[in-house]
Amino acid sequence: MTEILKKKPFGFRLKGHGIPFGRRLAGGLFVIAALLAGGCAGKKAAPIPPVPVTVAQALVQREPLSLNAIGFVEPIETVFVKAQVGGVINIVSFLEGQDVRSGQILFQIDPRPFQVALDAALAQLARDKSQAANAEIQAKRYTDLVKKDYVTQEQYDSVRTQAEMFRSTVRVDEAVVAQARLNLDYATIKAPISGRTGSLLVKRGNVVKANDATLVVINQINPIRVSFSVPGDQLPQVQKYAARGKLEVHVQASRNGSSSDVKGYLTFLDNTVDPQTGTVTLKAECPNQANSLWPGQFVDTELVLAIEAAVLTVPAGAVVTGQDGTFVFVVGPDKTVSKRAVKINRTLDSVMVIDQGLKAGDTVVTDGQMRLLPGAAVQIKSSLADKGRNP
Repeated sequence: MTEILKKKPFGFRLKGHGIPFGRRLAGGLFVIAALLAGGCAGKKAAPIPPVPVTVAQALVQREPLSLNAIGFVEPIETVFVKAQVGGVINIVSFLEGQDVRSGQILFQIDPRPFQVALDAALAQLARDKSQAANAEIQAKRYTDLVKKDYVTQEQYDSVRTQAEMFRSTVRVDEAVVAQARLNLDYATIKAPISGRTGSLLVKRGNVVKANDATLVVINQINPIRVSFSVPGDQLPQVQKYAARGKLEVHVQASRNGSSSDVKGYLTFLDNTVDPQTGTVTLKAECPNQANSLWPGQFVDTELVLAIEAAVLTVPAGAVVTGQDGTFVFVVGPDKTVSKRAVKINRTLDSVMVIDQGLKAGDTVVTDGQMRLLPGAAVQIKSSLADKGRNP
């Protein structure tokens, strides 16, 4: 075969064969494709395993209708203790940071100058009382004498005026004695309220002036007050439920890595809405025996307006937010999931109140949603109901 190929107008032809090369190539490719198809047809695609998920049921239960806000703890009363008389502090009868009772002695200012002043005032009063008594006797005597014309009317008027002057002097002396007693009493400084003392600002031996520097600050912390603000547009709702009775306020405080829930009651509703923030200030009074609330502390507050008897709830982890809004994955009887849009009313701690999209008893996925698509099969690995989820 010296000449193998001859060029033809529409392709190549093998010498000694009547089939064009293009057709033979196409036929070969078809045979290979058929063989491959036959080989693949003999194997089935591996099934997609079910996705392991955690589920919970949508429940109808009692839940509070409440407003949440950041609160600020403040003492009910704060007293800046000052000396009302001047002198040297002889005694400090408490330790700074100590709880004190109303009427408890805190400081003692040297009482000797005030005792001397009181003694002098008492002596002056005694002398003037004697003179006043003698003047009264003279006035009575002159009353009889002037009737008998033994003395002139002018002499009688002089004696009577002198008696009245001594009576006035006695009243002044009594006021001086009362002031001296008061100053002596002020030398003993007592706690005006019960509460917790702050830093001691003076020491024993210091000289203090009347109504000058603060000696110590006392804060009443049991009970204690929590101040917080809510949006002004919620004011009508607060007023509506407050008119029905006392409203509970739950205060969540965190200290030393632990948190405590303290229950109090709403005691104050401000008479104006702040035009700058659009909020209205409220205050609650809370018992504080364990000192879990401290003045100046920021806390989480929940104002409970009412308890709704029947609302539909799901765990907060069941609700997913996507481009189309909020939705949940609902597990059907065949262990496949469907995507269900839901309307959220509010969030309460670890649960959400649902207005639309679910009914009681629906099983929703609470963990594992990232691997799910509508129609996907699931394997339930645990249920929150088994862990005591049903609040």
